[in-house]
This record gives sequence, C-alpha cells and structure tokens, in this order.
Amino acid sequence: MVGLMEWSFRSVEELVAALRAGEVSSVELTEEAIARIERDDKAINAVCVRDFDRARVAAREADEARGRGEDRPLLGIPVTVKESYNVAGLPTTWGIPEQRDFVPQEDAVQVARLRAAGAVVLGKTNVPIMLGDLQSFNDIYGTTNNPWDLERTPGGSSGGSAAALASGFGALSIGSDIGGSLRTPAHFCGVYAHKPTFGLVATRGHIPPPTPALPSDRELAVVGPMARTARDLALLLDVMAGPDPLTLGVAYDLALPAARHERLGDFRVLVLEEHPLIPTGSAVRAAVNRVADALVAEGAHVERHSPLLPDLAEAATLYTELLLANLAAAFPAERYELLRTFAAGVQPDDRSLDAARVRGAAFSYRDWIDASNRRELHRHAWRQLFAEFDVVVTPITPTPAFPHDHDPNFVERRIDIDGVAYPFGDQLVWAGLATMPGLPATAIPAGRSPEGLPVGVQLIGPMFEDRTPLRLAELLEQRIGGFEAPE
Repeated sequence: MVGLMEWSFRSVEELVAALRAGEVSSVELTEEAIARIERDDKAINAVCVRDFDRARVAAREADEARGRGEDRPLLGIPVTVKESYNVAGLPTTWGIPEQRDFVPQEDAVQVARLRAAGAVVLGKTNVPIMLGDLQSFNDIYGTTNNPWDLERTPGGSSGGSAAALASGFGALSIGSDIGGSLRTPAHFCGVYAHKPTFGLVATRGHIPPPTPALPSDRELAVVGPMARTARDLALLLDVMAGPDPLTLGVAYDLALPAARHERLGDFRVLVLEEHPLIPTGSAVRAAVNRVADALVAEGAHVERHSPLLPDLAEAATLYTELLLANLAAAFPAERYELLRTFAAGVQPDDRSLDAARVRGAAFSYRDWIDASNRRELHRHAWRQLFAEFDVVVTPITPTPAFPHDHDPNFVERRIDIDGVAYPFGDQLVWAGLATMPGLPATAIPAGRSPEGLPVGVQLIGPMFEDRTPLRLAELLEQRIGGFEAPE
C-alpha cells in the first residue's frame, strides 16, 4: 500500500481509478484525510466542524458497496462542505453567534446529492458571518488562514473550502457565490471553482439559520463546486446540477450543451484586464496575459476589445445596486428606513459605487423592477457577444490574497493595489461582471505573484453553456499547469 499522506493531493479521477483497481480503500483515504486535518489544520483552521465518526462509517459502507459491485461517481471519495450548507446533525451557523446551537435535521439538497454519489463527508468548512466578506472569520470558529501565507486570508465566503482543498483536506468541496465567494477563494488559494449559470444548481438547504429549508433561488446567489483540477470540477458539477425535485415533483437530469470546442486553438476569446472603476494589479495582469499568450500560442482567436461588450462601469453599478438590495432585504426595519434617508441625499448624477451601494440598500420594489429590466438589456448584450466569442477571460479580484483585515467598518477598509489604497468593496466589480447577468464563470490557477502567492483568472461563458468555460479550463490546465500544493 502507498504510505500515509500519499493520496492527499491526487485528483478524484486518480482516486476513483485506484479504488476501482483495489489499490486503496475508502477507509484508507478517509483516515489519511483525517490524519492530515488533525496534523495541519491547527494552523489553517479550515475544517471548523468535524464529522469524523460518521465519515469513518460512510467510508466502510463505501468499501462494502464497491465490494458488492456498486460504482457511483464519488463512491468512497472524502469531501468537505461549506458551513453554510445544512448537514443533518451538525450545526449550521453562518458564523452568527446567536445561531451556534442551530442543528438542522435534514441535509441540504446538494449534501444529499454528494452522499447519493457516494462521497464521504469529512466535515464543514469555515465562513465569514452571514457569508458577507472576502475573508473567512467569525466569533464562533475563529479565523481561517491561507495555506500559502498564514498572515493572509484564503478569501471568502468559501474560504474554508478553498483552504481545505489547497491543504489536502479532502478531494472536493462545495461552496456558494454571490460576490465571488467561490471564485475569490479559488484565486487566493490556487484551486479551481465554478460559479454555475444562475438557476442551474438547486440551493435548498443553503439558507441562513433558522430559516426553513424550502426551494428557492436567492437573487444573484448560486452554489457550486470546488476542486484541484478542472476535470474534477466538471465531474462535481455533474453531480450537483439540476433543479430541486421538490419544485418539479420528480427527479430530473438536466442535459447541458456540450462544450463549443475540444481544441484550444478553436476557441474565440475576449481578454479583459482593465476596468474603468478600479486598476488591475501587476500580478493579476501578468496572470491574465499568461493565459492570453497561451491561447495565442495554440492558435486561438484572441481579441482585447469588442464593441459588443456591455459597458463595464454600468454593469458594476447595476450589480452593486442589486447586491445591496438583496443584502439589505434582511436588515431590520429601522436600519432600512435610515438607509432610505441616506439615499434621498445622494445626488442623481453621482455614479460612484459608494452611491450605488446606498441607492441599492434603499431599493423599493419599483426600483428593483427597473434594475431587473436594465439587467435584461445586459443579458441580451452578452448573448450578442457570445455569438462572436466563446469565453471572456478577466481578473477575479485586482490582487492576490491580501493580509487579514478584520475592521468591522467596511467603509474604512482599503485594498492595496501596487502600493495605492482603494475602497475595499470596489474589488467586487470583476466578480459582479458574471454574477449580475447570471453567467457561468470558472476560476482557474494562472501563475504566482512575485511573493509566491497563487493568482487566478476567471473564464466567463454563455448562459447555460457551463461546459464551454470548463473545457477551456481543462485545456489551459494542460497547457500552463494548474494546482500546486503549498510548501
């Protein structure tokens, strides 16, 4: 048998092949993952809720099932789950101290799908309070550190999941994304993530406690897969994809269109590195250009500009308004009325993101409908663009992982971009580019910063053509490399 810690960074494809060949058992994989968590997670603090006893039982059952001839997509594969998913018998807190004792009795639909596919759930990964930060810390479980530099964040809100993957704590994880919460942690930790097309993946059971777990699609928000290879990412999306059976009344398999191309040289790609509202740092710019150069070298059609591209400043403003309206819907009535007072004082010609945040937080339903109508115009523009291009390559955030910043006043926070400070919240504009119209976006590793930190980019694809950016991710992984384990 291969020795302890020899399987921790293997791909799911490799692990499944080894399980089928009898080279390793699920019990051995699970014990290795548990040993690695117990050894290394004191420094990382990624797996905040451990479920090792039930994981060992599930691993034994997976081995017994395989012995009977069963073979499911993830049979016997150790995985983790973001803390914000309901897992029967484990606390779901969303980092909210008042909810530390909330324990759901039913798995979220995606946790149930993982189990049905044969996965072994090791535990839950850390998040920021209410999933509302680009970092992962809260008063219940503490701070999650980046495996590449413990003084830096792994990102948020799926930062625990990304840090767990980069540390070898399980082969897969699942997260969620409304403001880059899948893509930013993947970028900061050097792993892969996919923000699915809005509505593609059922979200029931991914809900703040103690809200009942009912079928719903929270505006802008999606749940999705995280992995250490592009092919594993696509495999996990296949497990997760499809509507909620409670909505349809029956189980339903959704057949996504095949990728538009199978060869790197056949792709038509628009590459963006500049945003009108925030600069792109040199390390991220270098990663974007590394991808662009690889595409050109393989004969792909690459452009840097297109008149079909929706206005980036308008897209960022609209995304910011919709995001804040979404978040503020849960605010107490007194706070909402105060925000309405602030919004009344914003000048009509103020197009800054600060103004968009205030306006959005005070949205009426009438405002929401107007913003939704403007969003449809952007969706139509994207449809026209994707008639000429297959994928758009952009930054995810302007910088690699930044040092921990726990200032509770978001307005006072700053992000350092090549030595110049910018408003912390403005870095969401790149993530929002795909989120606002509901487009799929795949985060891939694309190099290292001069300090040795991972740097990623996102591949934005056409709506419900998730397999196209996923296939490009796989081809780029073969061309420029992918995940590397931190030292």
